[in-house]
Amino acid sequence: MTDEQQIRTLIQAWASAAHEGDLDGVLADHAPEIVMFDVPPPYRGLRGLEAYRDSWPGFFAWQAGGAVFDLESLDVVAGTDVAFAYGLLRCGTPADFARDPEQRLRLTVGLRKTEGRWSVVHEHHSFTDTTPAPPPESR
Repeated sequence: MTDEQQIRTLIQAWASAAHEGDLDGVLADHAPEIVMFDVPPPYRGLRGLEAYRDSWPGFFAWQAGGAVFDLESLDVVAGTDVAFAYGLLRCGTPADFARDPEQRLRLTVGLRKTEGRWSVVHEHHSFTDTTPAPPPESR
C-alpha cells in the first residue's frame, strides 16, 4: 500500500469511528502531542491526546441527537515522513441542512511518519462563515 493509501485508510477509519461514536477508534493513530483547532472553543486549540480525547464525548452526544458526520471528499499529499490531507465532511443536523443544504465541515490533517507508521499530529476543523460581509463603505 502506498503512503497515500495508508493515510486515506487512516482518515477514513477515523471518520467512521467518529460517525459511530467509537472513542478508541477516533483516538487511534493520533500522536500524544496532537494539536487540534476545532469549531468550538478554545480558540487557541487543544494540545495533547488527553485534551483531544476529552473533546469527543460532547460531539458524540450531539451526534446521537440525529446529526451526521460523513466524509465526502479527501485529498492526500504525502512526502517520505510528513503529509497533509484535506477534505469535506457532511456534518450537521437535519435542521442545519434544511437551512443550508451545502453546509460542509472543512478538514485539514497533518501527519508524521515514525518507524514506518503514520500518525496525526495536527487536525483542523472549520465551517465557512456565512455571515454577510458589511458593505464596503462601512468597513
